[in-house]
Amino acid sequence: MSTTSRERFAERARARRNLARRQVVGAVAGVVGVGGLGWLLLVSPALALDPAQVEVSGAGTVVAVDQVLAVVAERAGTPLPRLDTVRLRDRVLEVPGVREARVVRDWPHGLAVQLVSREPVAAVPEDAPAAGLVLLDEEGVQVGRADVAPAGLPVVDVPLGDRRTLAAVLSVLEQLPAELLAQVGSVAARTQDTVTMQLRDGGARIDWGSADETPLKIAVLAALRSAPEAAAATVFDVSAPRMPITR
Repeated sequence: MSTTSRERFAERARARRNLARRQVVGAVAGVVGVGGLGWLLLVSPALALDPAQVEVSGAGTVVAVDQVLAVVAERAGTPLPRLDTVRLRDRVLEVPGVREARVVRDWPHGLAVQLVSREPVAAVPEDAPAAGLVLLDEEGVQVGRADVAPAGLPVVDVPLGDRRTLAAVLSVLEQLPAELLAQVGSVAARTQDTVTMQLRDGGARIDWGSADETPLKIAVLAALRSAPEAAAATVFDVSAPRMPITR
């Protein structure tokens, strides 16, 4: 073999060794880099949850924000990439008064907890000996108690344990425009088809009937109350909205 051939062979061998070394170094560097990045994201405090940077919105008048923050604080120090937001949301849903919840990471250390609260729409008298009022949301879920009805909340009188009649009343109240709902002082119903509302301050009685066609009944009632000829009416019967009666 010529000297030139031996030199070319040795040069190729060195090149292969150098390439192999570079590949090994590159692989090691890659592993170290991935490991370092994984440590940074999943272990180190660089992206750890700081309870002081948690924002809660939508608590309404019922949900205690401090209880929501206490649930989140149980995860303090957990890196945000590792935080199980679905499980955390489920824990937030256990806080009294929370109807819906959404938990969103707010990098690098915070969370945005967005709530839909169960707002009371009616106060229902309790049985003796409690003799107070149970505050219910639009789904009939108890969200609190009170000795007297909170301002703007109608008192509901339905047969004890009659869930269908109560559901009919709550369905009507849920659909009323805010301006009209604020005027309702009390609601009574013996059956789901005999809902009657009494307006505050000695106002008129409204015979509503069932919860069916509530949007139409709302429109008919507004037209009746604005008509000059009904100015002295004390009863508005919209239970049959296509044949309303005033007296």
